[in-house]
Amino acid sequence: MARKDEAMALRQDPHVLVVGGSDSSGGAGIARDIETISCIGLRTCVAVTAVTVQTHQSVTAIHHMQPSLVADQMRAALRANKVSAIKIGMLSAGRVIAAVAAVLREHPRIPAVLDPVLASSSGRQLLEPAAIGVLKRDLMPLCRLVTPNLVELAILTGAELAADDEDVLRQGRRLLAAGPRAVLLKGGHAIGARSIDILLSSDQEPVRFDMPRLAGSMRGTGCILASAIAAHLAMAKSLEDSVQGAKQRVFEQLMEVST
Repeated sequence: MARKDEAMALRQDPHVLVVGGSDSSGGAGIARDIETISCIGLRTCVAVTAVTVQTHQSVTAIHHMQPSLVADQMRAALRANKVSAIKIGMLSAGRVIAAVAAVLREHPRIPAVLDPVLASSSGRQLLEPAAIGVLKRDLMPLCRLVTPNLVELAILTGAELAADDEDVLRQGRRLLAAGPRAVLLKGGHAIGARSIDILLSSDQEPVRFDMPRLAGSMRGTGCILASAIAAHLAMAKSLEDSVQGAKQRVFEQLMEVST
């Protein structure tokens, strides 16, 4: 009876479903996602899209999951738990994207945050180039938020790397037209004393999140940010408050690395 009661209690706790690849170094991917969401006080369940062999310097192998297996993992997690938000990271191939999109269509009320992982920090391609069109057409319109950095933004919009704030906004609006409800344009790859992220949505003016740029660097900051946003959304916070809280978490972790 105690075990049954424990299982029932667990099912009532809000969970974030993490869909993404594993990182054997623990520096990014699902390991970072679980760490971040747990620190905020929520539980996670997972659907693994790929298993990578990597260190903090390089990726030496990637083993992709079958699309049906990814979808089955997601459906099992959704049946087992009270999933209040979904965070999506590495997807690797068009067929996997289509499988994830099919599951999202079955649960339209659960907010999904997409971190469009295109390459590792060491430069290894993590999404097939041919799958970018599928990502934009089939998955982004189902997402509450998409969180590209400036390099990803340029690739997703078929443009040169943004040279200034005007370029960033132009590319961001082009990506927003692909269908997501909102886009967070991450300024971590820009230069200058301030790190500015811009939240774009079709129903309000751009919202800027401004913090000092720190000298230190670390892997997995995109994972941390997107996972923290999903966790805050799972706690029924507004999108703007969720982004603010997540940006603060990334800043605090970078502060630890920098000192």
